[in-house]
Amino acid sequence: MSARNAILKRLRERLDGPLSAPESDFDVATNRGWSQEERLARFERWIGSVHGEVVHTGEARWTEALAKVLADKNVRRLALGRQHPVAAEARRALGDAGVELVDADRDIEQWQREQFESVDAGLTSTRGAIAETGSLWLWPTPDEPRLLSLVPPLHIAVLDADAIEDTFFDVVGRHGWASGMPTNALLISGPSKTADIEQTLAYGVHGPRELVVIVRHAGEPPEVAR
Repeated sequence: MSARNAILKRLRERLDGPLSAPESDFDVATNRGWSQEERLARFERWIGSVHGEVVHTGEARWTEALAKVLADKNVRRLALGRQHPVAAEARRALGDAGVELVDADRDIEQWQREQFESVDAGLTSTRGAIAETGSLWLWPTPDEPRLLSLVPPLHIAVLDADAIEDTFFDVVGRHGWASGMPTNALLISGPSKTADIEQTLAYGVHGPRELVVIVRHAGEPPEVAR
């Protein structure tokens, strides 16, 4: 009998009843009680503190904000998915914008060199964000692979203002991660940075040098969030 099986056998044969999880107090990780305005302000403050840029726009005009970001950042080639509503809407809006749209739903071997050498930016949707840490959370798919947010020098993420939770604990609980754990989840808290060399902080060494978050509001962006 292996050591593993021996341990499991002893657990199964224990005489003082079945095992049960101890009672735990998770208040330290949840129940912040922030309003939507407070969550948005905290998210913007924290992600801005590490060089993330936030652009507010109305939901009906978000592609105009995207086009302006692309023009301001001199983006000529944009990689994006095709099926997700964010990608589909962006494709329709950018048809005459002078930006080459690069399909991301391909085998990486087919466009590895292209992605690393000639793509200026990657566009992704997001599942939501975390106010406490200023983080985005993404579940990559074959249509929007994780390399979209990891390789191009500029990552543009689209976030709905009402999809910001207080804490990571709230995200895990509210979205049922315990019963449907994602195979790959990304938490993004600003552009890529490192201080490996002489403790000098540098951006863009291991990933995107810039991160722009386009926050879509159901109506007009509130003054407090601008």
